[in-house]
Amino acid sequence: MKFRTSIAVAALVSSSVWAASLADLSNTEATSGLRAALEKGAESAVGKLGVENGFLSNEKVRISLPSSLDKAQSILRMTGQGPKMDELIVAMNHAAEAAVPMAKPLLMNAIKSMSVTDAKNILSGGDTSVTDFFRQKTSAQLAEQFQPVVKSVTDKSDLSAKYNSLMGPAAKYGVVPAQQATVESYVTERAVDGLFLMIGEEEKAIRQDPLGTGSKIIGQVFGLLK
Repeated sequence: MKFRTSIAVAALVSSSVWAASLADLSNTEATSGLRAALEKGAESAVGKLGVENGFLSNEKVRISLPSSLDKAQSILRMTGQGPKMDELIVAMNHAAEAAVPMAKPLLMNAIKSMSVTDAKNILSGGDTSVTDFFRQKTSAQLAEQFQPVVKSVTDKSDLSAKYNSLMGPAAKYGVVPAQQATVESYVTERAVDGLFLMIGEEEKAIRQDPLGTGSKIIGQVFGLLK
């Protein structure tokens, strides 16, 4: 009984110390540490994806044709269109790679606009609170800026028009999501999702090993959350 009581007391004390430590951070420390972590995560994610084969060679974010086109793909490949299908897939991934560098200014602006309340909420939130913050602040703008860049690349593929002629009517009648109606809207959505996935990977790495970032302020702030 005494042993169990000791464990309970120790757990309570540990929890209280953790809460006090986080609460004792000054607004400047909390905000500075978080901004440094956000910048590191954003820059790393953009740097990994916004290069040649950044999407194409990464199985986690590589863009394939929608599963709703599986039947059409089979028919096209049987009629000798396989190389063109592969060309479209490569074009889609290169389009995403071309668009992603445009994300950096938007992500940095979101960091600059972060309030003290945002910082505290992120620090005391779950393992994806950084990624969720970026998604909430930048998703709509990213999609708006990405799509023209994506379209300029995918339009060069002969099969882009065929994709749109197949998926447009299907989306109109609710057979497939509206985001898949055109190749550029589909790739834009996948590019944005891929960017946030990679930011999430960076966030997890920072939370698991804050000292490994080499930043004193990140180590100080995120070290309290371990």
